[in-house]
Order: sequence, then structure tokens, then C-alpha cells
Amino acid sequence: MAVTDDRTFAGSIAEIYDRYLVPLIFDSYALDLASRLAEANPLEVLETAAGTGVLTRAIASRLPADARIVATDLNQPMLDRAKGRQSQNGRIEWKQADALALPFENQSFDVVACQFGVMFFPEKVQGYREAWRVLKPGGRFHFNVWDRISENEFADTVTEALAAVFPHDPPRFLARTPHGYHDVECIRAELNAAGFSDLSVDAVDHRSKASSPHDPAIAYCQGTPLRSEIEARDASRLRDATEKAAEALASRFGSRHIEGRIRAFVITAIR
Repeated sequence: MAVTDDRTFAGSIAEIYDRYLVPLIFDSYALDLASRLAEANPLEVLETAAGTGVLTRAIASRLPADARIVATDLNQPMLDRAKGRQSQNGRIEWKQADALALPFENQSFDVVACQFGVMFFPEKVQGYREAWRVLKPGGRFHFNVWDRISENEFADTVTEALAAVFPHDPPRFLARTPHGYHDVECIRAELNAAGFSDLSVDAVDHRSKASSPHDPAIAYCQGTPLRSEIEARDASRLRDATEKAAEALASRFGSRHIEGRIRAFVITAIR
């Protein structure tokens, strides 16, 4: 079995992720999470696993001019892409950091936010403990996670298509990591173990839309660590795997403008 690191977004992945995947599945949830966050009128905001900055941009558009945002990510190429899109916004500090070992003082922030990042934490409770530690008393931890892959139709279709391309060792990144942490009771228990007791969970549905089946095929196969899984099996087949994913999407959703269901859980925990 080929082994890859699910947390590494390197090389051209950051650019493809930002161009294709962000509008496909992340924009609508960023607007939702930023609206929830803004209700508390925070002045000191920490974002972990900021990626290419889709949530950062949404937060910045909703907070007053005196609010400060520290946006962090484990992968510097993702932060470079994010900073390049908002380099003129002096309220935002971009900092490479591990969400499991945050380089900030205790009780430094009013809000900690994490958009579809906790699934990548190798130790979930430790990541939650760090969020709890850096929050001020009464501070809020806002994050979201994808529901199971069967409830997210494009990702499910791509995963099934690639299983046919590599039948003896199917790439399972999407099911294993982005869509592998959807047990709400488990999430509640791990937040409780980290110190959070006051929390709420909402299921939020959206429609993922694309101008053609090729866009989500490229987004998933080349703009996520799924690419590394494909290349670890046979680097020469990346284009072929992407085409097979596009064909499967076209077969299920049509050959032109397509859309499919996406579903996530949005969690708010108060320190």
C-alpha cells in the first residue's frame, strides 16, 4: 500500500486548491462560519488551518477595522497563496504554526476559528486543548467538519471512480480524512475531554456547483493530497485518473453545468 502524508499541501496543490476547490465547496461554508463568528464582535481572532484564506477573507469583511486576525497554517505554500490575495490588509497577521502546539500565550483570543481543518489533526483532543488554552474565558471556538462521504456527492463519485482506476490499492484520502471525522458524539466527547462543556452542533447543507465535470475532477485529484496518493501509485496516470473522475461525474450529474449535495456539521464550543 502506498503511504502519503494527508496534511501536506505542497507544490502546485495550493494554486489548484485555491482556483478550483475553494469556489466548489468552501466559499459557502466560509460565509456561514464568518457570520456566526461575527455575532460575538470579537477583536482578537485566531484562525488555524487557514489554507489559502477563504475563511480569513470572509472574517475580515465582517469585523470592524480595529479587529485583529492571526491566520495560521501548517503549510507555508498555502499561507503564501492566501497572503498574496490579501497582502494589503494590515489587520491580518500570517503565521506558520501547528494547531497542536500554538505559539501564543494563554487566554490571548476572543475567538478561535478552523474551517475544515480539525479532521487533519493527528491528535484531535490536543488540538482542542490548544484552542481552549488560547481562548479568553467566554471565548468561542468555531469550526466545521464534513459529514460522511456519501452525503457529499462529488467527493463520493471521485473516490469510486479512482477505486476503478486502482482496484488493488484504491486511493482513500477523501473518505479517510476530509470525510472521516463525522461522528458527532465522538466530536462532543473529545471537546469535553479538552475542557469544553458548552457546545452546539448544526448540520448545514449546500449545493456544490461547477461549470463542467472537469472542474471538480481537477479540484479533488490535483488540488488535494489525493494527488499524492495517485502519484504514489503511478505518477504517469495522474491525467488519466483525473479524466476517469470527470467521466464518472459526467455520467452521474451531466456533461455541462453540474451540481451536487454537500453536507457539513458546524460546531460552536464556548470556553
